[in-house]
Amino acid sequence: MAASLGNLTGKVALITGASSGIGAATAVLFSKLGASVALTGRKSENLQQVGSQCEQAVGKKVQAGNCKPLLLVGDLSKEEDTKLVLDETIKQYGKLNILVNCAGVIEFGSIENTSLEQYDRVFNINVRSIYHLTMLAVPHLVETKGSIVNVSSVNGIRSFPGVLAYNMSKSAIDQFTRCVALELAPKQVRVNSVNPGVVVTELQKRGGLTDAAYAKFLERSKETHALGRPGQPEEVARAIAFMASDDSSFVTGASIPVDGGRHAMCPR
Repeated sequence: MAASLGNLTGKVALITGASSGIGAATAVLFSKLGASVALTGRKSENLQQVGSQCEQAVGKKVQAGNCKPLLLVGDLSKEEDTKLVLDETIKQYGKLNILVNCAGVIEFGSIENTSLEQYDRVFNINVRSIYHLTMLAVPHLVETKGSIVNVSSVNGIRSFPGVLAYNMSKSAIDQFTRCVALELAPKQVRVNSVNPGVVVTELQKRGGLTDAAYAKFLERSKETHALGRPGQPEEVARAIAFMASDDSSFVTGASIPVDGGRHAMCPR
């Protein structure tokens, strides 16, 4: 029985933010676990690399024409791209079992210096695009009695200064997770979130941190996480796989910290 844990054979998964970080790690793991994956991201070259890693993960099955990932370059802040991603996934695979909403951005700033442009940029990707894609995907997930996993953050659970818009967006995703879980439970669609702590990805550097500042940020993470280190994308991916699989069949509306204990700490 233990060998079947996390088995996604026969499942079709759409993973956003799949061109890097947690989304990329999730794509590769899902492929290893037998899922057919549709991957979307904004950077074509990165997405191609992840697609190759997925093919390598399943080996000979790809050569036989099975489990080859569908790669969809797009910007989910654009409604037409979001609709195209969902339509192409259904066109390719004919169904959808799992939606992983992983695309996200961060902007640094407080109430004194976060511009409305920054606020809109964060909410358009971190909240609005997730709302839109989920809304489009729900009819297909109802048909398969599927599951949704939203990638939130410890910032949705705890309050931190200097990333106001990001914190608010992740709190919104946690509430979105709970509300949609209740709405879709009668139709046997499960909705959960994972809430990572600091994970070694490019998120913060894309948000504006220099290499030196990022190195200092990671060093500080040894003190702000109970386990004494930042996480790796693969560690979050394993939690996502569990929440997406039938092994978590009695879990819905949950926000699962995958944060090395940071949510339980009060570092100063």
